Amino acid sequence: MVEYTEMSMSDLGRAIGTGDVDPRDLTAAFLDMAKAHPFADRIYARMMEDRAMAEAEAAYGRARDGVRRGLLDGVPVSWKDLFDTAGVATEAGSALLKDRVPLRDAEVLRRASNAGLVALGKTHMSELAFSGLGLNPVTATTPCVNDHAAVSGGSSSGAAGSVAFGLAPGAIGSDTGGSVRIPSAWNDLVGLKTTAGRIPLDGVVPLAAAFDTIGPLVKTAEDAAEVFAILDGSPAPDMKGATLKGKRLLVLENVVFDDIRDAPLDAFEVSVQKFREAGAEVTRAEVSAVTEAMDLSGILFTTEAYAEWRTYIEANPDVMYPRILERFRSGGAFNGADFVAGWKKLAHLRGAYLKATAGYDAVILPTAPILPPDAERLMTDAEYYVTENLLALRNTRVGNLMGLTALTLPTGVPSCGVILQTPPMSEARLLRLGKAAETALT
Repeated sequence: MVEYTEMSMSDLGRAIGTGDVDPRDLTAAFLDMAKAHPFADRIYARMMEDRAMAEAEAAYGRARDGVRRGLLDGVPVSWKDLFDTAGVATEAGSALLKDRVPLRDAEVLRRASNAGLVALGKTHMSELAFSGLGLNPVTATTPCVNDHAAVSGGSSSGAAGSVAFGLAPGAIGSDTGGSVRIPSAWNDLVGLKTTAGRIPLDGVVPLAAAFDTIGPLVKTAEDAAEVFAILDGSPAPDMKGATLKGKRLLVLENVVFDDIRDAPLDAFEVSVQKFREAGAEVTRAEVSAVTEAMDLSGILFTTEAYAEWRTYIEANPDVMYPRILERFRSGGAFNGADFVAGWKKLAHLRGAYLKATAGYDAVILPTAPILPPDAERLMTDAEYYVTENLLALRNTRVGNLMGLTALTLPTGVPSCGVILQTPPMSEARLLRLGKAAETALT
């Protein structure tokens, strides 16, 4: 069992292909570890043991008969509790959706199952995905792997916990303002934010559909590439020969370094030096479009989120965590004209950002300017909750506002990540760069 937890998804897939690992034993081992772990109830909302073992049995048969469906056929993953699972509750971390049982799988789960991925269970998350911290007094708060008194990051909190604590080889989460990348960074994982609109959201509980995206939380850039290909329905990006030599990287200087703590800053600067040593040309510059776009966050994210959930919320507001309730209701303060004007301005700023960064292979920045906050203090100090949540989401939100694809990598400093981001629909290029950057960092 121990060696399973140390292996990447891709390595497990190769071992299944050679016959060294039986997917039935692999799945049973992760199910057993998940059930026995002291944080199990804070990571998994519910297990799907019968489904997992049936899928593992089918994967074993394909491996035996030499008809595997791909590298990851037979490898287990966890699923954030906002992906619909037929016959199994999907509650998105909220009492508003208690006992909600979908009739069908989400489209991405269907794709994953068709590719042979084994669904282990559903993981805890921030309530309705509307927080970057991962604090959820309504259901459960997943701890950070590096500090069990701290939150794990959100909203894909249990997704990150399942991988970081060795209870799943990989996880599928969602990212609206940083919800894959923050928990990935704080738990020393690789996390991919895909381009909005690229991977279908059918059967995914929404937050703000214009910004909602789906992506993996995994151990390596190779794993991210393989899982992305499955979710996207495309061939896996070719990672062979990936290099930073001759690549042009731009350090985004404005906004993302404001109020940054020492550990994330130091880890980022060491990473930049390693990229230089690997042959990258690194330039620093401000991009004014980013600063202007940040001012649109409140109206664009919260207005759409409140419009999506207003009927449910106002019918039963007392079952919500007050901090999340307040954040949703803040979206009711804006009018339609402001919202439309905000989107019109953002479209212009997106064009300006792409023009300003067109000469670079990727833009890089610290994933989060803070370390994982203390969970107990977040519960008792309202001002601390608000400031830490906004800081946690600030840097990752750049990618969502600008409509980019982005990859966070661990820097080797606990709970400190570095983001590489590239233009929309350029995931294959980004993942190759990510592979090269990962090599430089290790």
